[in-house]
Amino acid sequence: MTPSSDEQAPHLSGTLLLAVPSMRDPNFQRAVVFIAAHTREDGAFGYVLNRPLAQRVADLLPDQDLGALGQVPVFVGGPVAADKLAFASLHWNRKKGTLRCQTHLSVSDALHEMSMGHEVRGFVGYSGWSSGQIENEIQHRSWIITPARRVILATEKPEAMWGAVLDDMGPVFSLMARTPENVRLN
Repeated sequence: MTPSSDEQAPHLSGTLLLAVPSMRDPNFQRAVVFIAAHTREDGAFGYVLNRPLAQRVADLLPDQDLGALGQVPVFVGGPVAADKLAFASLHWNRKKGTLRCQTHLSVSDALHEMSMGHEVRGFVGYSGWSSGQIENEIQHRSWIITPARRVILATEKPEAMWGAVLDDMGPVFSLMARTPENVRLN
């Protein structure tokens, strides 16, 4: 008996998607995407975690009194709604061993999360997939799925996160992390 597509489709909320080394889509090449929400009916929503913009929130909202939020780094969250700035809070739950991510935070919510010691990031745009789209991409092996890992909060240079997560996954994935960006030059 062959399992139905519903039985094969993973629940992705709270997981990381890592682009396979051969991914050529410039929006996702060597991307680490945290999937904040996923249902088979509605699709998936998340943020690319390793694409810093080299800007702070105050650079994008210069006329607002933002307090400490003004110094928060801004990332390219994905290609959808790239004209919108959103805030998300990331916090490692030690008891459960999971990453807690709160999205769609207001300025006051983001400031509150910061006061709790949680990491807050600004995201321009987000990553989104319609119903069945991410499952199709996974079936075609465009993504490596892994539980969220604490290393994403410990990586000092976001650009190094893709390799750091793969290294954290074990020796086979560590070898994959060393794949040159252009394998033809190898």
